[in-house]
Amino acid sequence: MKRKIIKIDEDKCTGCANCIPDCPEGALQLIDGKARLVSDLFCDGLGACIKACPVDAMTVEEREAEPYDEFKVMENIVKGGKNVIKAHLKHLKDHGEDKLHAQAIEFLRQHNIEIPQPDEEKPLPCGCPGTMQKDLRVNKPKIPSETGSAATQSELNNWPVQLKLLNPNATYLKNADLIIAADCTAFAYANFHKKFLKNRVLIMFCPKLDSDLETYIEKLARIFAIQDINSVSMVHMEVPCCGGVEMIVKEAMVKAQKNIILKDYTVSLNGELV
Repeated sequence: MKRKIIKIDEDKCTGCANCIPDCPEGALQLIDGKARLVSDLFCDGLGACIKACPVDAMTVEEREAEPYDEFKVMENIVKGGKNVIKAHLKHLKDHGEDKLHAQAIEFLRQHNIEIPQPDEEKPLPCGCPGTMQKDLRVNKPKIPSETGSAATQSELNNWPVQLKLLNPNATYLKNADLIIAADCTAFAYANFHKKFLKNRVLIMFCPKLDSDLETYIEKLARIFAIQDINSVSMVHMEVPCCGGVEMIVKEAMVKAQKNIILKDYTVSLNGELV
């Protein structure tokens, strides 16, 4: 199968081994003076090791590779003790890998191993500040009135906005009014911020190009189940493939056994609401 996986430039690699501690999955080893990817099976492709390389010898590529196996990985993880288990679980959560996180928890339960409690939210240990959860309602800048009507203020209230990266436990989701939008809508509809974002939490994805939509259903279901969501507004393009937004949202509601107020908006290819 094709998936994302670590690639090491052997010409650049100095063999410093800085990357190896940052791969708790055990996919990297130092062999013949170079860092080597010794198992496709263990590499999750999320790139926690990249930041540790001082010579930029590590990247992520998409290629044919063995499917990642969380149960095999956990056999290595538990050997490192409680702190390694805790770091691995947080790594999966921070990257939105809810399905793998659930598999890791299941492994611990099956083997009667204590499940460590997460710390309070902090910057990501894998060096991915772009995915750190942020409530942008705090200290939102105000545009002075004298700048005139031409100035437009962002109404974005949360970060990240991509469902793949979103943490279902984020505090800004509590009692939120959600706007769940297909990726293209914000570019097609010029008044997107003013019409849809004010006082709402944004979640975006592409039902056509994103893979593993079942994971999206599970993540949305978890949000609906635990966050007491007030309302959901869907925004999608008029093209047929965008109909997947409605399917995913409704299936998530059924899975969560929730009946939430739902509004549906369609944007035409010429940027109008239809």
